[in-house]
Amino acid sequence: MSPRPRKVSDEEVLEATTRVMGKRGPAQLTLSEIGAEAGITAGALVQRFGSKRGLMAALSSRLAEGTPQLFEDLGRAHASPLEAIRAYADCIAAMGESPGTIAHHLAYLQLDLTDPELYRHAREMAKTSREGIRKLLEAAALAGELSPKADRRALARAIQVTLSGSLLTWAFFREGTAGAYLRSDLESLLKPYLGRSRRIRKRSRGYSRSGGAGR
Repeated sequence: MSPRPRKVSDEEVLEATTRVMGKRGPAQLTLSEIGAEAGITAGALVQRFGSKRGLMAALSSRLAEGTPQLFEDLGRAHASPLEAIRAYADCIAAMGESPGTIAHHLAYLQLDLTDPELYRHAREMAKTSREGIRKLLEAAALAGELSPKADRRALARAIQVTLSGSLLTWAFFREGTAGAYLRSDLESLLKPYLGRSRRIRKRSRGYSRSGGAGR
């Protein structure tokens, strides 16, 4: 007797969908390719999600619901709250693995902005992302990494705007990697708000690297 096939979970299907969406735009995206990536038939996908749009709506909902957990994980993985924000910038930069990848993400963004259900999920993800950034900034202020005078709510919005705009700008110039490009813009934004303890550590690292006074 042959063993029963392993049941593919919805989570595995959504992860497979994300991978295929990085390679295909909305017009080229098919349930057949997603099913092949996930190890499930296209018919089974229709039974679970109803249609390709239903599958995309399920993915959008999952991403929105998972955003708070993403920031919690980043906060736990980094002793420095500002390093957690830099790691979040790397997550955004991952959409710029190649010009083709970012073009696909922009095409899906167009769908998010025009489909009411997809827009609701996308807006919720944007709101929770900004709140996650704000909480990390609050932690950075308590840790002395950020000036206590900094308006954390306004800075969280500025960081969100900077990272989104930086990714799109990188797509035009393609100077270096997307990750390095976004990090550079993020550092320029954060520099005026760094706390005293953060500046002291930076000067100390500069001294040790140069063998003399940091420049």
